[in-house]
Amino acid sequence: MKLSHKILTPILFVITLLFIGCSSDSSEPEPDKEITFADVEIAFSKLDIKTGINDFSLDVPGNLEWNFRIIAPDVSDGIKKPLFVHLHGAAGGSPEAHKSTACYMEPGLENVEAFVISPNGGLSLWHEPVNQSQVMGLVTYALKYLDIDPTKVVVVGYSNGSWFFAETQPQVFSAGIPMASSYNTSNTNGDSRKIDTPLYVIHGENDALFPVAETQAWVEGSVNAGSTIEFVVAPGLEHPEPCEYVSYLQDAVEWVKSEVW
Repeated sequence: MKLSHKILTPILFVITLLFIGCSSDSSEPEPDKEITFADVEIAFSKLDIKTGINDFSLDVPGNLEWNFRIIAPDVSDGIKKPLFVHLHGAAGGSPEAHKSTACYMEPGLENVEAFVISPNGGLSLWHEPVNQSQVMGLVTYALKYLDIDPTKVVVVGYSNGSWFFAETQPQVFSAGIPMASSYNTSNTNGDSRKIDTPLYVIHGENDALFPVAETQAWVEGSVNAGSTIEFVVAPGLEHPEPCEYVSYLQDAVEWVKSEVW
């Protein structure tokens, strides 16, 4: 039986509307998916990390990025390696700051097979929330997905950063190595604080930005409160000379290996 023109017309009209509706929906771009830290962890777990230097960038919540370097040792022997977290000195937000490992980190760690994670702090100080999230996020993922001994995690900082993480994250960091740094270990009432994480503090004798006498006083106060701190003055060194700290960093690593690990 043939459909009459009066019946066919409404059917074609409905089909046309459905087709137009489907075509219109498919042409609209899907809204961008909001990134979560679960997404960040998945992205980290999929990083192609080769022996040697690896530079990465990960998108994170808040329309931010984590730009960081991972230096990986040979892990073919199946032995879990230490991890050194490198917090660079102030660099005015330089996008290359995290890549400054050749200056003192790489030669300073030449006598230990270890992973190095070097994040970029951007324009924020290391203790600010945005960088706390980055540093601890990277450490958490590294411990989960890389062949790292969780009892051998050290924070190394030039100028600032390492004191803060050593004090606030003693359950994560087995030792801290602050260099050319300033960190007030006194409470508001004037009493010195004990820091549970052992520290090897290196300071230039002629540091004009952070006078050695001030840092030494804070070290001594914290030691009197019960902290384990080795304090070493580098004769003649000024503040903007990070590459001159190599031999002192090597000594610090040997101290960590013999006295902490």
